[in-house]
Amino acid sequence: MAARYDTTFASDNTAGICPEALAALNAANADSVSSYGDDPTTARAQQIFRQLFETDCETFFVFNGTAANSLALSALCHRHQSVLCHEIAHIDTDECGAPEFFTGGSKLIPLPGPRGKLEPATVEHALTRGYGVHFPKPGALSLSQPTEHGTLYTPAELRALTDLAHAHGLSVHMDGSRFANACAAFSGPSAQIAPRPPGAALPTPTASPADLTWRAGIDVLCFGGTKNGLLTTEAVVFFNKTLARDFAYRVKQSGQLASKQRFASAQWCALLESGAWLRHAAHANTQTQKLAAALRALPGVTLLQEPEANALFAQLPPPAAAAVLARGWHFYPFIGEHGYRLMCSWATTDADLARFTTDLSSALNGTL
Repeated sequence: MAARYDTTFASDNTAGICPEALAALNAANADSVSSYGDDPTTARAQQIFRQLFETDCETFFVFNGTAANSLALSALCHRHQSVLCHEIAHIDTDECGAPEFFTGGSKLIPLPGPRGKLEPATVEHALTRGYGVHFPKPGALSLSQPTEHGTLYTPAELRALTDLAHAHGLSVHMDGSRFANACAAFSGPSAQIAPRPPGAALPTPTASPADLTWRAGIDVLCFGGTKNGLLTTEAVVFFNKTLARDFAYRVKQSGQLASKQRFASAQWCALLESGAWLRHAAHANTQTQKLAAALRALPGVTLLQEPEANALFAQLPPPAAAAVLARGWHFYPFIGEHGYRLMCSWATTDADLARFTTDLSSALNGTL
């Protein structure tokens, strides 16, 4: 069989623009509109975020997740302070020192934790490290939801961590590049399936976006759009509005202020108003569960943990892994020596799942 290059399971970043966002871009491409966010669509998007989170939050739009995280942390920390995070947090392992750059030197303090999650005892111990002015003063706690291991913090787990952080004077940042997938995982079935007309209320979830953020003590959320089908837009949502003071200047100074802001805002309006953001995330989560079921049935494949959102981690026999990679499938080693990460997206189809499991089954049998 001829090799091909298939990035379907490499990342949810590899999927294209979802139909709702593409339609919104086309609809926004009319007439002359005020620039730099001074337009009706951006104002509407910001109001929709307030409705979604059930609070008077302040929202800014940037081009990518690295900028969102780094600029958010720059608003939380002084340069002599530190950011506590998990040792596999994206801000520490995948952002090329951008958080340190934009904060002016705030040191990231990576901490261990099972399944990609921090625990209060570990954070509390880290708060006692150092000797006065000789060690960076803790200024922020950063949590990922979902984590880099695809696991989820419950609202109670978040509250335990944020209460501890706030008691010690730290602000709390949430890296929510896949926050939609977390919300879908905590939502009822009706929230995942039925399309809704613009402006219609969302069904009541088991944990709402508000429950997973400000009600649990989160001060600022970086809400991912790209991984949920949007083009070049992420939202930085401040629930503690005091921390947002002068944030617009940070966005501009860092080159993250879009002159044609309406194109980003229109995409958010389209997804949030219709509920497509939650449906697409739920689809990605569901496809991940289907993939897990298919791999569970293959001899020699071990799931390293049960998937909770849209990331699956599996241990593959080295010869089989080499064969499917040579066949053209693209995915990343992640956990342990032979553990790999497979991501599903809003665009992952049943046919994609079938092609991959067929190839992997053949590789396990030595016939690929």
